[in-house]
This record gives sequence, structure tokens and C-alpha cells, in this order.
Amino acid sequence: MSMLTPPGLGGKYRITGNKYPRMRRGRRRGRIVLAVVASAAVVGLLGWGSLQLVNVFTGGEASAAGAGRDCAVTPGTGKAGPGSAGAAGAGASPSPAMTLPKPKQVTVNVLNATTRSGLAKKTADELKKRGFTIGDVGNATPEYDKKVKGTGLLLGPPSTMDTAIPLLGTQLVGAEKKADDRKGKSVDLIIGDGFKGLASEAAAAQALRTLTHPTPAPSPSRSC
Repeated sequence: MSMLTPPGLGGKYRITGNKYPRMRRGRRRGRIVLAVVASAAVVGLLGWGSLQLVNVFTGGEASAAGAGRDCAVTPGTGKAGPGSAGAAGAGASPSPAMTLPKPKQVTVNVLNATTRSGLAKKTADELKKRGFTIGDVGNATPEYDKKVKGTGLLLGPPSTMDTAIPLLGTQLVGAEKKADDRKGKSVDLIIGDGFKGLASEAAAAQALRTLTHPTPAPSPSRSC
């Protein structure tokens, strides 16, 4: 046995040279690395769990989901509604209610711009039954005679564009509306080539309700 052989080591562990073999610590070092990795995994799980708890108790997920939606105050309610910024171009909000005159307060000149005779008189009589005050009845002026291709043209001074003209428009579906520089408050209903008759009284009444009592927008399912 060599002088370099530690006591108790013999056989295959016998050292016959003049140098000690290099002793390895692979197992101990592996345990240290494993412990470090396990500790890092535990810390990561604790951090992730804490974040989930924060989201649950603070509504973080709901805030993230609604981050892309704009909220604005709904007129007349003082409450915020989602998507108001984009709704302005999408038609989400109803038109504001209009305050319109009574039919008897509107004087209508009924003029025929077609080649069909009798339309002006017949239409004027029907409007009178519906409460309108009738002015002139006859053929359209040369400026419009045989030049109105649609159902008709509603013509009046600028002051009637939000009053008498919308009211008269409930009686004739698809009529064009136009302002001129006339004096007074009377308006013209110029019958065009596409004229088939006035709207039914029920349809006209519904159109009037839509103007004066627009349907409110539905309430949002979730508040901002």
C-alpha cells in the first residue's frame, strides 16, 4: 500500500501513484442548483398568484377590457355611457326632439310640376282635411315645371326648415327639402313626376311622433 493511500481505502481505491486523485462534488453541487431553481419557481408562482388576486379585488380585468371604449355623459341624464365617442358617427344617439307647429299654423301652396292634371287640387283638398291651411293651388312656376323628378319638392324660407317643412314632410315620403329667399312663412309643396299620393294618415302620424318623440337609446349593459 502506498503512503498516499488514506487509511481504510484499499482494493480498487488503492492509490499507487504519488498524487491524490481529484475528488468530485457533483452530487452536492447538483443539489444546490436544484434548490435555487425550485426557489425561483416558488417566487414566480407567488408573484403570479398575487397579481391574480390584485386583479380580482380591484377589477383590473374589467378595466383592461373596457380600456378601448370611450365614455361620455349622456345628455339630460348626467350618466356616462360606453362608446359615446364612436357612436357620434354610427347613429347610436337618436335625433333630438323637435317642436313643430300645428298643421293649421302652416300655409301650404300646392303646385303641380307634372303633366297630369288635377293633382294639385286633389292634394290640396287632402291636406286641408288633415288640418293644414291651403294657400295657392295650381301649376308650378317655369323654374320647377316638369323639372321635379322625385315625389315632390318642399320649398320654403330658411326659418321654416326646422318647423313647417319637417311637419309637411311627414305627409309626403321622399320629398326633397329646399330653402329659398321668399318673404313670409308660407311653404310650397311642388308635386313631382314620382308622386303617387300623400302618405297614409297613419304613416304620417307615426312620422310625426318620430320627430317629436324620438326613441331613446338603449341603456348600456355595463357602466363605465
